[in-house]
Amino acid sequence: MEQKKQQDRRTFIRSTVLAAVTIPALFSGGTQAADFISDVTGPTEHSDVVVYGATPAGIAAAVAAGREGKRVVLVEPLLLAGGMMSGGLSFSDSNQMARETLRGIFEEFHLRVEKHYTDKGVKLPYEVSVKDNRPWTYEPHVAENIFHQLLEEAGVKVVLGETLHRARKKRGLLQSFRTVSGKTFSGKMFIDASYEGDLMAAAGVGYRVGRESRSEFNEPLAGAIYPKKPVTMDAYDPQRKPLPYISSTTRPQEGAGDKLIMTYSFRFCFSKDPANRVPFTQPANYDPAAYELVRRFLKAYPDTPRLIDLYPLPGNKLDGNNGIGLQLSIGLVGLNAAYPDGSARERQAIWNAHTEYCKGLFWFLTTDPAVPEKIRQQMQEIGYAKDEFPKFDHFPPVLYVREARRMEGAYFLTEKDILHDVEKPDSIGIGSFPVDSHDCQRIATDDGFINEGTIFPKHLKSRKIGQPYQMPYRAITPKADECGNLLVPVCLSSSHVAFSSVRVEPAWIVLGQSAGIAAALAIEEGKKVQEVDYTKLAERLKKSGQVLELPEIA
Repeated sequence: MEQKKQQDRRTFIRSTVLAAVTIPALFSGGTQAADFISDVTGPTEHSDVVVYGATPAGIAAAVAAGREGKRVVLVEPLLLAGGMMSGGLSFSDSNQMARETLRGIFEEFHLRVEKHYTDKGVKLPYEVSVKDNRPWTYEPHVAENIFHQLLEEAGVKVVLGETLHRARKKRGLLQSFRTVSGKTFSGKMFIDASYEGDLMAAAGVGYRVGRESRSEFNEPLAGAIYPKKPVTMDAYDPQRKPLPYISSTTRPQEGAGDKLIMTYSFRFCFSKDPANRVPFTQPANYDPAAYELVRRFLKAYPDTPRLIDLYPLPGNKLDGNNGIGLQLSIGLVGLNAAYPDGSARERQAIWNAHTEYCKGLFWFLTTDPAVPEKIRQQMQEIGYAKDEFPKFDHFPPVLYVREARRMEGAYFLTEKDILHDVEKPDSIGIGSFPVDSHDCQRIATDDGFINEGTIFPKHLKSRKIGQPYQMPYRAITPKADECGNLLVPVCLSSSHVAFSSVRVEPAWIVLGQSAGIAAALAIEEGKKVQEVDYTKLAERLKKSGQVLELPEIA
């Protein structure tokens, strides 16, 4: 069985693994991916540390390794550095974390955000020096610019628009990987900071996709879970088929495991300012019948206040998010399970489906007479921010991949590590975001539907944060017999429940920074990542500003 899994991974990685670069909307003027394929016999780029994925974690890893004096290249499939934080996620999730433990590059990034606005004469509704629970916000383009500043100052070479095609491994060590365009990147150490874990899979490292059963690791929050109230309405068409955007007709037993993952969506940057607002328009392939589920829901529940969570941003803008507490929102519930291990074609179809759904939904909510006037008026007042994502027609260029692959590494985090056994001997940072999972599927019932898989965040009684816990170095290292020069700070080794806490950018930035320093130390010691001297690593992490000890909670 395991041999077949490894063969499937090798087969998968030999295809184009990331659909994002083939989606015309991601390129200025709707350019096709083929226009970006050049230098087919491209040269080999030799570096000390090769980071795949210019997510915030990948940037933190690259910057940290560069500051350690190492030659670093950062390779990213999209034409954007900064992942979700440059792509629309502008409401920092650190407002539900112990901010006194988020120092290092995370704090430095926000200090630069604060200085940017102060220099412009803009007073932010928070101070980075005050570690309370006020939201720390920024505009997407500001985040992108600051990330580029950090990378340039650290001497990191950034290569955008290059998608992993295949990897070369010898005697348990990654030698290089090749991209779709034919470029090759070789290094002494590799860091997979992608949201999908594509380099990890290419290296033959074991991983999981989906949810563990409640019994596998004795996790009370694992498997199928039903915290949301059922929705009562007619959810079937005249042929008794479920309406579009209902993903299942089978209600699994509570606690059962499966291959499902939490909802994907986009994070939108909206504006109410007429001078900076791009109004929603009717998509070319718009079909109002596709939104019959929304129409019937709003008829059954006319007092529904909104279908999008909106957070205020600097620049008189709004961050639009999928509402975890809403029954219907901007995420395609249950329609992303094939994405993590999907082919390029499958991933592109899923990405495009999310795009088309949102564009059509916005038009529907803005114009359809079945929509309550309050919601229609709200949608008519907002639009895409004109000065954000201009190369991408103002639509977010990054799909919010909240969960994809999860490594089976040297240490496997579970619910008990997040909520109970929180001390670890090899801490490389502190996590404290509450366990938080968006819906995993929408199930048709005899009299309506129910959204399944939500894990609502629970905070400490004394503070609006999750339980602080030490994140172990072993959770970002593969098993020693699988790969000795790869670190995985994003798709780290964890169960679905544990990942639902670690999965936010502040924690990933912390892990990315620690991964970059660990990679540098492994090079200097001439050791595999699993053999790094933790005492030396901890000293360097602390010197770089990382907090490794649990905070005192009153």
